[in-house]
Amino acid sequence: MEIGGFRLRAACGILGPLAFTGAWVAGSLRQAGHSMAEVQLSGLAAPDARDPGIMIAGFVVLGGSAIAFGSALDEGLGGRARAGLAPLVIRASGVAMIAAGLLRRDRMLLDPPGLVVAEASWHNQLHDLASLVGYGASVAGPLLLARRFGGDADWAALRGPLLASALATGAAMALFVSPAFAPWAGIVQRAMVTIPLASLLAVACRLLALGAGADGQSGPQQRYRSRRLLSGR
Repeated sequence: MEIGGFRLRAACGILGPLAFTGAWVAGSLRQAGHSMAEVQLSGLAAPDARDPGIMIAGFVVLGGSAIAFGSALDEGLGGRARAGLAPLVIRASGVAMIAAGLLRRDRMLLDPPGLVVAEASWHNQLHDLASLVGYGASVAGPLLLARRFGGDADWAALRGPLLASALATGAAMALFVSPAFAPWAGIVQRAMVTIPLASLLAVACRLLALGAGADGQSGPQQRYRSRRLLSGR
């Protein structure tokens, strides 16, 4: 694909995290009478939330951007055989995020005061499943990228931050499911999703930097072909 298409897809790794973060910030501010600690991100897209379309759009844009970025990353790392599983995991997380946004949770609050909560609907259950896929990818993706970047001079600087991202995200997940932190679940969750999104953004910035040479025309595939020619492989 031409370099313009590559750069647009690579830039989606920046667009998606920024759009999603902007959506939850705006959506949180729209919930009058409810703090960020009280309302989780999925709740911002629920039917009884105020302006749920903001958060739905955030999920969909993040998901679509992750799919496009995963494609660019696969290309930028030299194709499927060289890139490993990380781009595939990123694209799978994109599909999961779109599903999580469209298959909405039943209610904004998990335990609404004074309301007997009925059995969750089918789309609420599928939303939870999609969210689990996204959470798993937020740890697996950085780990797979860190493994792939080992020994690659172009990417080695990101290996440590990616490992730290996976560790911090895993720790945040443990806090998120802990009953002791239930009163702050919304805040913990926001930190839990922001950490891997920040690592995704850093990888996207590096991919864009490597995607064009000084003349602005030499793409990542040309870089790898040049290395193979120089090494005689």
